Amino acid sequence: MRKIAIINQKGGVGKTTTVLNIAHALALQGKRILVLDMDPQAHLTAGLNVNPRDCTGLDAALLDGESLKAHMLEVRNNLFLVPAGVRLCDVEILGAAEGRGERLRASLLPEQDWDFILIDSPPSAGMLVMNSLYAVDEILIPVSADYFGLQGVSYLMSTLKNFEDKLGHTLQHRFVVTRFHRRRTLGKEVLEKLQAYFPHAVLQTVIRELAALAVSPGFGQTIFEYDASCPAAKDYATLAEDIVQDRTKP
Repeated sequence: MRKIAIINQKGGVGKTTTVLNIAHALALQGKRILVLDMDPQAHLTAGLNVNPRDCTGLDAALLDGESLKAHMLEVRNNLFLVPAGVRLCDVEILGAAEGRGERLRASLLPEQDWDFILIDSPPSAGMLVMNSLYAVDEILIPVSADYFGLQGVSYLMSTLKNFEDKLGHTLQHRFVVTRFHRRRTLGKEVLEKLQAYFPHAVLQTVIRELAALAVSPGFGQTIFEYDASCPAAKDYATLAEDIVQDRTKP
């Protein structure tokens, strides 16, 4: 079982879109996937066509000690979701009392019947992100193909180093370039610099900026359901295979 947190403190990089579509791509390959919506905004929950206001989920697990299994929803064949829950933001308010940074890790220990567990983390550096990082062995960092996307990586890596030192928990880092325009020089420069800074850590496939990726979650659909012939569907299917095989750029 592989446990991966998808993180970035910067918003607008396609983090939730990446979780949503990677998860479905892997499920379509026949793998059993569990996704956890650790963002109080609950965009992943909504993107999988579940009303965030109608369910509890990670809030009950992290605040009340309830089991994740009690809140799992089968949202697609081979794909299960634990929603965010309306009280998830309270985890940040309550802070680090009572070992709350380890709550998610403890909840996952009995859950072994998965090929992948994917966590959609919030764009922050608080208690929810700490729970995500402590519960996984790998992180995937979406980086948008623009100046601010690259600038944010330096700050993020510093934050991650502090987390790893504090938790005593070293994580495998992988990057994916998102919102990529093949005709724009800046996108290519961002990709080249990322490869130079993090050799053998950037996944081979880039995710192109296409309107369908922004529109599909509004229908509660993944890109494979909204338009399977869209180039973005091919991108995410290939990216999922990159993750399975750990295919990176040199």
